[in-house]
Amino acid sequence: MGIRLTKSDIITNTIIYSILTMLAVITLVPLLNILAISLSDSAKATAGLVTVYPLGLSWSTYTTIFKDHAILTAAGVSCERVVLALVINMVLVVLASYPLSKSNKTFRFRGVYMWIIIGTMLFGPSIVPMFFTVKDLHMLGTIWALVIPGAVGQFNIILMMNYFRNIPSELEESASIDGAGPWRRLLQIYVPLSLPIMATIALFVVVGNWNAYFDGLIYSMDPKDFPLQTYIQQLVVNYDTTIRDVEQVRSLLAVSNRSLTAAKLVITMIPILLVYPFMQKYFITGIMLGSVKE
Repeated sequence: MGIRLTKSDIITNTIIYSILTMLAVITLVPLLNILAISLSDSAKATAGLVTVYPLGLSWSTYTTIFKDHAILTAAGVSCERVVLALVINMVLVVLASYPLSKSNKTFRFRGVYMWIIIGTMLFGPSIVPMFFTVKDLHMLGTIWALVIPGAVGQFNIILMMNYFRNIPSELEESASIDGAGPWRRLLQIYVPLSLPIMATIALFVVVGNWNAYFDGLIYSMDPKDFPLQTYIQQLVVNYDTTIRDVEQVRSLLAVSNRSLTAAKLVITMIPILLVYPFMQKYFITGIMLGSVKE
């Protein structure tokens, strides 16, 4: 038999679903507005007449952006950056979190390293010394200048460390009795049990590196080395006054700064919107268990 809901339960559920629906609408409306502006006629977009559906459907903005093959090169740089940053971050965070999750008796200098991590969170380097550090390491103009400076996330270490500390110590003790060393215990016990927090950290790393644009601006010496966000940030529509072809003039006039900006936002959002649904089920679990030590 099914569960019979009382009148108060029905009222409560109605209120909850109404609030959730309202929040979903509030979240979706700005996204639909940006998409509609990117697909609308230049005059209507500039006049602010576009709401959640395009007026005078036009693909001119996307044609303008993708007619330059450099955007594909920039997308390739961003993909390479995300993959390298994800691998390096996960390896370093796991290796740093495992010993820090132990007690002071097991890891004598744990307190010193924790103070160093917390200190770097409170007093991070400014742009100028970071730039000269990257320069002295001969990384300017390379992909490593975009990856190495953010290779170790202090917040990610703390999340992973607290998650490791919530894993029952009896598992590690049993493995030690069976002859498993630290590396085997880490790789065969801790890492497989830490998929939720690893997925959460991976989401942070992917989103952070995909959306970053300023470091590409100061560390990349050649525009062809720009990641996608930096490339799009610098992208402008150049109006050539020598154009005589009527169709080219119409194509340029169909593009407005507002619709072009909206198209940029749509392009940069697509990869994150594709990745996030697959990691959403781990996200809340990882944050909850990685933020609190029982």
